[in-house]
Amino acid sequence: MTEWQGKRYWIVGASEGLGREVALTLSRAGAEVIVSARTEDRLKDLVEDLPGKASYVTVDVADRASVESAAAEVGQIDGVVYLAGVYWPMKAQDWDNEKADMMGEVNFLGASRVVGSVIKDMVARDAGHIVLVGSLSGFRGLPGAIGYCSSKAGMMALAESMQADLRNTGVHVQLINPGFIKTRLTEKNDFNMPFIMTPQDAAKEVFEHMNTDTFKKSFPLLFSWVFRGSQFMPDWMYYRLFGAK
Repeated sequence: MTEWQGKRYWIVGASEGLGREVALTLSRAGAEVIVSARTEDRLKDLVEDLPGKASYVTVDVADRASVESAAAEVGQIDGVVYLAGVYWPMKAQDWDNEKADMMGEVNFLGASRVVGSVIKDMVARDAGHIVLVGSLSGFRGLPGAIGYCSSKAGMMALAESMQADLRNTGVHVQLINPGFIKTRLTEKNDFNMPFIMTPQDAAKEVFEHMNTDTFKKSFPLLFSWVFRGSQFMPDWMYYRLFGAK
């Protein structure tokens, strides 16, 4: 188990959903939590609800200057958890450049900007904890998921590349790939979502993983086997099963 008392963690994308629950969980464990998102009112409300030492810094992860300014204001941290994300269901036939760009900006490039703003200090100290949240949908392309699948696949590859570089250092990198979580994002879906979890239950999974030394966790476990197993399917089989009918 990790000793959380007195540790400083920056939670990016904390205003609601899984991010809010992770912030609450870390605060209850004894960590000092700095929460960030674009909406100041929600961050203020969250800080009031957090049981431990807490503060907030607004940030727009789609703007590099905003991220670097926020990182400077946050100061030295023990860890960062990136949970910011946007989502719109989108087929290739219904491509919307504005929404596709925003998914790339927030889900992938936002994570890159945040990590890039804190990692040099962690490397210099040979100490730090970086947690990135991918998705089961990032293992392989899915119908109606232009933008989201690709941005989460990028996030997962980013974490894997960082792990390849930092695995023998004091900077601990972790990747978490959840399935469906009941949030404002999944409310946009009009299809059945197997094994959908509450943000509270998903936050427990995240926190359990953060207390380990292992790199990657995909959950719910049984559901994750479908996505991980699909990587071994030949294309003709995969698209027959998962492609648009």
